[in-house]
Amino acid sequence: MDVGKFLSIVISTVFINNFILSKFLGLCSFIGVSKETKPAVSMGIAVTFVTTMSSIITWLIYRYLLVPFNITYLRTICFILVIASFVQLVEMFIRKGFPGLYKAFGIYLPLITVNCAVLGVAVLNSDMFFSNGSVVKGSFTLSITQGFFAGVGYLLAMLLMSGIRERLELLDAPESLKGVPLAFIVASLMSLAFMGFNGFRL
Repeated sequence: MDVGKFLSIVISTVFINNFILSKFLGLCSFIGVSKETKPAVSMGIAVTFVTTMSSIITWLIYRYLLVPFNITYLRTICFILVIASFVQLVEMFIRKGFPGLYKAFGIYLPLITVNCAVLGVAVLNSDMFFSNGSVVKGSFTLSITQGFFAGVGYLLAMLLMSGIRERLELLDAPESLKGVPLAFIVASLMSLAFMGFNGFRL
C-alpha cells in the first residue's frame, strides 16, 4: 500500500476534512454531548468504534453483494441497517457495563444511529475506493483507515469543544447567548480555524 496515500487519508480525515468542523456532519451530538469532557470523550470513542466497524462491514457488503448483483442503489438502506445494528451493540454494552455513562449519554447514544457523520464515512468509502464497480488497490485497508481516523477527528473535535464549553460556563455571558447559541458561535470559530489546514487558495 502507498504510504503517502495512507498518511494523506489520516491527516485529511482528522484535520482538513474533519467530519464535524469541515463537512458539518454529526452536529446534533457534537452540540448536545460536548458540555462536559468525560461524556464527550466517551461519545467520541463510541463513534470511532462504530465508524471503524461499519467501514469494515459496509465495504464487504458493497464489494461482495451490491456491486456483483448490480444493486448499488440499495447502498444507503444497507449502510443504515449496518450502522443501526452496531449502535445497538454499543448501547447494550454501555448499558450493562457502565450505567452511569449510559445515563450521561441520554438520548444522544441512540442518535449515533442517525448520525450522518457515520453514514457519511461509509458512503465516502464506497465513492473513493471503488471505481466503476471495480475495487481500487488497497481499498479495504484504506476504508478501515478512513473509518478509524474519521472517528479520531470526531473525538478531537468533541474534546476541544468540551474543554472550551467547560471554561465558558465560568464566564458571565449575556443570558441570550448562554447554552446552544454560544456553542454554535464557538463551533463556527473552530471550523474557521480548521479551514486553515486546507491552505490558502487564490
